[in-house]
Amino acid sequence: MSVPAGMPCPRCGHVSDAAGGPFCPHCGRYLATLQWVAEPPASTVATLPVPQPTRYVGPPRYAQPPKWGFPAAPWAVPDTSAPSVPAERTARSLAAVAVPLLWALAAVALLAGGAEIWRYVLLLASREGALSADAVAASDALVLAAGTGTVLLGLASGCFVVAWSLHAAVAAAARTGSRPSRSWREIVLGWVVPGWNLAVAGPVFAEIEHGALDRAPDRRPQPSRLVRVWWLLWVVGGVIAAVVLAWSWRTGVQARADGVVLHAVLDLVAAATAGVTAVLVGRLTALLNPVRAPRRRLLLAVQDGAATASDGDLARSVTPPTAAPASPA
Repeated sequence: MSVPAGMPCPRCGHVSDAAGGPFCPHCGRYLATLQWVAEPPASTVATLPVPQPTRYVGPPRYAQPPKWGFPAAPWAVPDTSAPSVPAERTARSLAAVAVPLLWALAAVALLAGGAEIWRYVLLLASREGALSADAVAASDALVLAAGTGTVLLGLASGCFVVAWSLHAAVAAAARTGSRPSRSWREIVLGWVVPGWNLAVAGPVFAEIEHGALDRAPDRRPQPSRLVRVWWLLWVVGGVIAAVVLAWSWRTGVQARADGVVLHAVLDLVAAATAGVTAVLVGRLTALLNPVRAPRRRLLLAVQDGAATASDGDLARSVTPPTAAPASPA
């Protein structure tokens, strides 16, 4: 590449001659200037339109609505509805809350019964002399706290048991390929209506147990001993509750003393009923939706290059190793 004569060097300022080449003879800088120009291929030069500079006249305007664009159709909304949860899984989730509440109710009701017995002992002791103010205040506080806790836990656990029975009835009927014999409204009313609940709650448990045991739906349910014991406690508790309610209208010292005894008996029966209910709900839930423990395979022995495995957590039998031949003396 040649450099025009008389071109000054941009670094040192000396003027170069034509025979000096593309480098400055004084500082050695490259003197040739390069300018890259992008040009289209020769075959398309004639076809490219020459842009004409125009001024901006604003956004485009249409005499009528344009025909282009998206079609006037509704947007397709994907189906985001969650799949329905099986009734037996819902029943297990409700039982996981109801069973601890029932055991807590049994403990608090037992404490309330003990507080009522202590109050009755104080009443007997008051016939022979004056009582300690601290003992009376502690007894009253214990009776009030335990009684309030029993009522609150009873309402909470009762709500979960009713909800559990609704889903358990559906799951039990699904196991036999039939429909529940009672609607949700009948089951709820059979739990909450006084008097009627003594006759309906037991058959509800019996029908759930009948379906959980995969018995024929056309057979008459035969309640087990656990269901019969629960039903007996339920009826006895309802009768005693009605007697306590009627006894509260009586006046007199002896009527109040008898009311303390009735309250103690009612609390003890409530504790027993709550405990049996917890056992019954847990048993029926395990029948409707049993939890299967994960199984793993363990290597027991290797024979002839092949691995022998067995299911389970522990190896029941292991092939003894082959004895090595005795070496000659």
